[in-house]
Amino acid sequence: MTKRLSNKKNTAGQWIGVMIYMITGAACGILMLENLRHFSAAGFSWYACLLFFIGAALLMYFCMILQIIIHEAGHLLFGLLTGYRFVSFRVFSFMILKEGGQLRLRHMNLAGTGGQCLMAPPDMNGGDFPVMLYNYGGAILNVISALLFLPAGLMLSEGSLLRTFFLIMAVIGIAFALINGLPFHMGPVNNDGLNAMELAHDPQARKAFWIQMKVSEQTARGIRTKDMPEEWFAVPADEELKNGIIAVPAVFACSRLMDEHRFPEADALMAHLLAMETGIVPLHCALLINDRIYVELIGENRTDVLQEMRTEEYRKLMQAMKDNPAVLRTAYAHALLAEKNHAKAEEIIRQFEKQAEVYPYPQEILSERELMDIAASRAKMGV
Repeated sequence: MTKRLSNKKNTAGQWIGVMIYMITGAACGILMLENLRHFSAAGFSWYACLLFFIGAALLMYFCMILQIIIHEAGHLLFGLLTGYRFVSFRVFSFMILKEGGQLRLRHMNLAGTGGQCLMAPPDMNGGDFPVMLYNYGGAILNVISALLFLPAGLMLSEGSLLRTFFLIMAVIGIAFALINGLPFHMGPVNNDGLNAMELAHDPQARKAFWIQMKVSEQTARGIRTKDMPEEWFAVPADEELKNGIIAVPAVFACSRLMDEHRFPEADALMAHLLAMETGIVPLHCALLINDRIYVELIGENRTDVLQEMRTEEYRKLMQAMKDNPAVLRTAYAHALLAEKNHAKAEEIIRQFEKQAEVYPYPQEILSERELMDIAASRAKMGV
């Protein structure tokens, strides 16, 4: 049985997020209307006012982008202050990655995130290391920016476009601080506040978080999971997996088994994880199902089993990650082995190669190519 990718906690978190976004949108709308009234009172035509309102809406979107950058810069700043080292900085799909001692521009989408700042953690000190400031750093800098923008905006005259800009930046800064700082599930990933709460009083969670950051660091250096230290991929006990951070090494263990082409072991572990109530986030659950579908395709290739795993919920999340190399790999295997559609498979290869040119981690592309070759060889054998 395939685990659902969402639960009541996720739904509650999404509703909280929606409410915050609605209040934020209403507040920004009021600010834009205030500016529009002054613009209209100056005697401009209705279509000039409409163009102004469209421009103000674009300004709101621009403010959101700036606050995302500020948020990720907060993680970077407080990470550096507590001994972390820079790995990558991403806003939407644009990523700056430290590669071979140089900063390079790459592209990568991650469903459910507007940005991400990854850093290498400091060494463990007596089994512990600083985690709170790094996790809360984004929300802290959003608040600081809001406290700076608010009085600056209020000092400007009403109707000023710069006043509107400053006040919208303040409103969105507070909204981002709440959405990221309050501990709740929201969408396919956990927010910073929930991560911080799970780390606060649990040494096992902090160890798992350290491993997660080290794996990210090694990945940025071009090292495959199968070549990383084996002890990083020890699967926690079942009762510990309800903590979302402790569950991450279990997900990594599945990825390592896939990279080693130990498919029966990987499938057994993934099936076990997906059958339980764990803290594994929906994004990781979807990727586990994606890998299980691949293993089924190159193995028994049972139509009923594939249909059961390819739920509507899974399809939606995979659509949001349609450019992810692992998703393209499984889509390629499905086109070849389930649909027997070689033309579709060739089109997926072209999509894969296009993504490979900009994807930040070439070793993952190499791993996915190996899996695609296995699927192609199965198709040739008529499996």
